[in-house]
Amino acid sequence: MVEKNTDELEKVLGSTHIKNFDSYCRDNSGCMMDEAFTVYMKNILKEKNLTQQTVFLRADIPERYGYKLLSGEKRTRQRDIILRICYAAEMTLEETQRALKKYELPALYAKIPRDALLMIIFNERPGNIVEVNTILKKQGMDTLRTSGLQN
Repeated sequence: MVEKNTDELEKVLGSTHIKNFDSYCRDNSGCMMDEAFTVYMKNILKEKNLTQQTVFLRADIPERYGYKLLSGEKRTRQRDIILRICYAAEMTLEETQRALKKYELPALYAKIPRDALLMIIFNERPGNIVEVNTILKKQGMDTLRTSGLQN
């Protein structure tokens, strides 16, 4: 899956006429902010030969809720839920950072200790979500939430 960066899109826009706006949006739908997350995730799951159901089970997220998130029917402001989905979908750190950006959530940031640990976890892939939460807890950090308030 080849994705154009902002500079490439701006270059294309430099020679795009108003009458061609619809075709620009259609040709670059995977790069656009709206629907980009859903398209991106569908492509990732297809590349990795994973079903949504498998990902939701691994992420320990209710299936109905997960389907609504990935279809764009429902939104969340809880980055941990998207991180759970990305980890369960066997996404690399780079893929996860891109998914967070497309979902309009903050990327993991190396200067924040919990984010730094999560970056290492995405690179090393130590096990399932339970094991990830165990590592976070051992370091005195909040575990990845599923929904609602953290206990």
